Amino acid sequence: MSSPEPFGTRLRQAMDARGPLCVGIDPHASLLAAWGLDDDVNGLERFTRTVVEALADRVAVLKPQSAFFERFGSRGIAVLEHAVAEARAAGALVLMDAKRGDIGSTMGAYAEAFLRKDSPLFSDAVTVSPYLGFGSLRPALDQAVLSGCGVFVLALTSNPEGAEVQRATASGGGSLAQLMLNHMADENAGADPMGPVGAVVGATLGVAGVDLDINGPLLAPGIGAQGATPADLPGVFGDAVRNVVPSVSRGVLRHGPDAAALRAAAERFAEEIRVAVGGA
Repeated sequence: MSSPEPFGTRLRQAMDARGPLCVGIDPHASLLAAWGLDDDVNGLERFTRTVVEALADRVAVLKPQSAFFERFGSRGIAVLEHAVAEARAAGALVLMDAKRGDIGSTMGAYAEAFLRKDSPLFSDAVTVSPYLGFGSLRPALDQAVLSGCGVFVLALTSNPEGAEVQRATASGGGSLAQLMLNHMADENAGADPMGPVGAVVGATLGVAGVDLDINGPLLAPGIGAQGATPADLPGVFGDAVRNVVPSVSRGVLRHGPDAAALRAAAERFAEEIRVAVGGA
């Protein structure tokens, strides 16, 4: 049985072919209302189907936020399962934004839910939290390699509250975020073109103030509604900007429900990002 193609290879190919853009699928109540949809499973399904049909054949990554589907129970999860399968079939990589974090067998169960090939929610990557200790992520890291998937680890997030933990001083000196980034770099050592372990680093940070050279992808939320722009990326990420996957949600989704308007918005962001990181 042949080994699956590594996630870093697949992501680089998708970014080179489609541009380094991740579009979030965040069907929160106010956005459903703005689209003229009811805040129920039918509205959720129409919203999600529209986004997937409009974008899955052209953007590198789609990032559904699991919580907005979980809030509708089993019927919401069924919508999410269908969206993941349809998006992947159309060629987009699916990053499940679940931010799971636990220990032992529980972390293993989360890994199986999102990264095991026979799972109904099987995705190309998942977001996780390392703040129970980086070693607690081992089941997800191992499952990701086994399945040719990726894991995006929270490092320096775009929410202001994150700094009280992420900027705290680790026991060996330096910030806790830098310690986590060092662990990620160790996991990715020797990978080409980049490893399967990515970091989540907010595009709103101004200057990151950490070493982002982890030889892995850098998911950059915060562009659009949170105030960051593609032009901010080189200043935040420096020499690592080539591995950045900028994430936009409301900046694209607010143009729905018209599919052509969604596509046009995604294309504008993708082009702005190409210009901003050109030559990196």
